[in-house]
Amino acid sequence: MKLSSVAWLCLLPLPCLLPLAGHAQPTSFTDAWQQVLKVSDKLQAQSQEVNRAKGEEEAGESLNLPSLEIHGSYTHLDQPIEFDLKELNSVISIPPSLGGIIAGIPPLPLSEQDIFNASLQAMWPIYTGGQITAAQGIHAAMVAEKQQELQLATRDLFTLLVDRYYAVDVTLALVNTQTDLVGSLTKHVDHALALEREGQIAKVERLNAQVALDNAKVNLGSARRQYEMAVIALSRMLQQSDVGTESPLFVLPHAPSLGQLTQVTLSQHPALKLLEAKEAQANGLISLEKGKYHPTVFLFGNYTLYEEDTLLSSITPNWMVGVGVNIPLLSRDGRSGKVEAAKSALLQARYTKAQTRQDLSLLLDQSYRQLLQAEEEVTALDTSLELATENLRLREIAFNQGLSTSIDRVDAELKLSAVKTQQLAARYRYVQAYARLMAISGQLDEFIGRTIALTQVQETNNAR
Repeated sequence: MKLSSVAWLCLLPLPCLLPLAGHAQPTSFTDAWQQVLKVSDKLQAQSQEVNRAKGEEEAGESLNLPSLEIHGSYTHLDQPIEFDLKELNSVISIPPSLGGIIAGIPPLPLSEQDIFNASLQAMWPIYTGGQITAAQGIHAAMVAEKQQELQLATRDLFTLLVDRYYAVDVTLALVNTQTDLVGSLTKHVDHALALEREGQIAKVERLNAQVALDNAKVNLGSARRQYEMAVIALSRMLQQSDVGTESPLFVLPHAPSLGQLTQVTLSQHPALKLLEAKEAQANGLISLEKGKYHPTVFLFGNYTLYEEDTLLSSITPNWMVGVGVNIPLLSRDGRSGKVEAAKSALLQARYTKAQTRQDLSLLLDQSYRQLLQAEEEVTALDTSLELATENLRLREIAFNQGLSTSIDRVDAELKLSAVKTQQLAARYRYVQAYARLMAISGQLDEFIGRTIALTQVQETNNAR
């Protein structure tokens, strides 16, 4: 297996290169995750979505309160309002003795031609057919929806961090493996040159060793660049200049229970809760539109703050209160169509939820089997690594004694390097699969706890 076969480990194909710095401060996975939670612009943007929804929910609470406003007006009449006593004859019968007197009385002015008025008006809805309650329920469901979207974004970032964090460890191990291979092949080439000068091996065998060394140097350069790009990807995610890793790759002694993972996932996954919030919104819309068929009852009041000193104002009361009712008969807002649209939205959310449950179950099954596959590969490659190491030792002895060719010696070296690379890739896939399982089931703390325990074990072993 050549190094190019693990090029998928590269996460950002950036042209910038970083030196293989050994002085970068090691960062545990736990610290890296806390840093991501603090600096992630994606999470910050999603958090603001939650805050916006909460603000709208708080605004919806005021729908239960009365409204109070100052109303002012200026009105220009084509002529002042007047009252002519002579017009009383058209309403009541006036004795002739009074008719002459009234006829001599000029019209009484009731108002000016320009009218200024200011009043304090209040309105308090006391029954709206459930429209206010439905609107408030929709706002609460929108908050729940945004909160679940935040949870989904957090889990996506978690799996991305796992990919980038452990990619640094994997690519650095690949660099070390290729470095060892170059060193070993360099010694072999020097030995082959000495044997060629003594006539113990043919030139073609020495050339074969030289070609293998040149290829190993090329692969080493490729491994360095993969490591540099992995460091860039992690540093950009953490928004730090120098990053290093200290949490090692791991394989659990026992795989988690698929049944338990499925039960936890299908009971509390954010995608399912998000769709439940969608259902609540659709139900709220149905109630809201149906409420428009009901009458609206409200209390109202008016208090005059300012009016001009006229006869009309003197006979008008300063305040009034009452109860009003508004009964919708015909409307052009398409209430029936909106009810049907809301019912369709409800059915859509329910069908989507059922499909999402199937998709989550399938994703769990796939990730779990990928975990088992990677675990089996790691276990099987332990034996292959032992075999490749012993084969290289025997080939080295045989070559030194002239019982084996340089081709056999180089082939054994390359096989050992390939087994190391395969096992490294299998461990990386194992951690990725385990991280996906924990992210899907919402057990991020379980994964973090594993990394903390393994890091402590590694530090204890290093101290010895």
